[in-house]
Amino acid sequence: MRIARFAWIILGIMVLLDFYVFQAIKVICQNQSQKTKVFIYGGYWTLSATILIFLALLPFLNFVSWPAHFRNYFFAIIIGLLFAKLFAAVFLMLDDLRRLIQWASGKLFFRNTEGENISSDGIARSVFMSWLGLGIGGGLFSTLMYGFSNKYNYKIHRVNLEFANLPDSFRGLKIIQVSDIHSGSFTNKRSVQHGVDMVLKENPDLILFTGDLVNDQAIEMADYMDVFSKLKAPMGVYSILGNHDYGDYYYGSHPEGELAVEKAKNLDHLKKIHAQLGWRLLLDEHVALERNNQSIALIGVQNISGRKSFHSYGDMAKAYAGSEGYPFRILMSHDPSHWDYEVTSKYKNIDLTLSGHTHGMQFGVEIPGFRWSPVQYVYKEWAGLYEEGKQKIYVNRGYGFIGYPGRVGILPEITTIVLT
Repeated sequence: MRIARFAWIILGIMVLLDFYVFQAIKVICQNQSQKTKVFIYGGYWTLSATILIFLALLPFLNFVSWPAHFRNYFFAIIIGLLFAKLFAAVFLMLDDLRRLIQWASGKLFFRNTEGENISSDGIARSVFMSWLGLGIGGGLFSTLMYGFSNKYNYKIHRVNLEFANLPDSFRGLKIIQVSDIHSGSFTNKRSVQHGVDMVLKENPDLILFTGDLVNDQAIEMADYMDVFSKLKAPMGVYSILGNHDYGDYYYGSHPEGELAVEKAKNLDHLKKIHAQLGWRLLLDEHVALERNNQSIALIGVQNISGRKSFHSYGDMAKAYAGSEGYPFRILMSHDPSHWDYEVTSKYKNIDLTLSGHTHGMQFGVEIPGFRWSPVQYVYKEWAGLYEEGKQKIYVNRGYGFIGYPGRVGILPEITTIVLT
């Protein structure tokens, strides 16, 4: 039922946009030959009609049984076209608004004024705005399509973090943080293995995984056990659960009957997978990390979110209890909203928090001196390092991907953290 409603809503929007954007195509083609017009118009409506027909039939197709990877790519293309046409429509509407104001002004104040204003280079402003709108829309769509090639383009972010209270034995400790693997989205095992090889080449002392091993079901890891079991470090590999690991998006947040039993079995299976990988899964608890007769605390909580749209499973008080005697504390918490929600206000002696979850929305701009992603309007801490007083949080951009099978500007991340 949800798919049907979604399909009909998108269909209605797409129909309106298709006819609106087509008017701009007619404007820029007005001086072209009839043969060229037929070619451009035919190509536009062939693509548009194909998508519209599919959306119209979607409620009658068993689409959920189709391969997940095909669904992801297909919907990414549809959503890409939708946003491209929306962006184009914005500029076309601005031009229509300009012409409406010009027409109204002419009728009221300048009755003898006729014709379309021409820009200095001889191009009618309507033609210019049509080109601009279609150019920006087409550029956005092309960018989203290009992003398909970036989903395995792993980037290592190296960060040196200084803490005055860090025990001497831990100075120079090299930590690799990996987050949001989302194994159910992978289609290229060799590329995933390449990312694991990049981790191992860093020669970390400690590897920390901050949640979302799967999209929904533990079985998604079946083909990747031999890949991620290679992650080894002298001080161990530790992990936590993320919001997707509980199966809420497949079984529901509060299922009943057999569905509840299946959900519990799935979570139990996933916990066993962490053990089979050789990872120490922390479930609202802490462990001591020892080095040269000195110790620090590593705390791991189940998913805790500061946002009502995500269910919280963790118990920070339980995980923290007993860690008071350590001189330094690292917290693994999947959702970075937990930091503002609880950590900085109630646990001010948590020195470093490591999170993931946001993926940087897999879309944005990161250049020296400027960083932007739509996700920043939802999450205050969404990628990289943030500080408040003596406390620090690092938000990993994610190893995998979900939904949109690509990355634009925000590449998949492996984080190398050195405590100095």
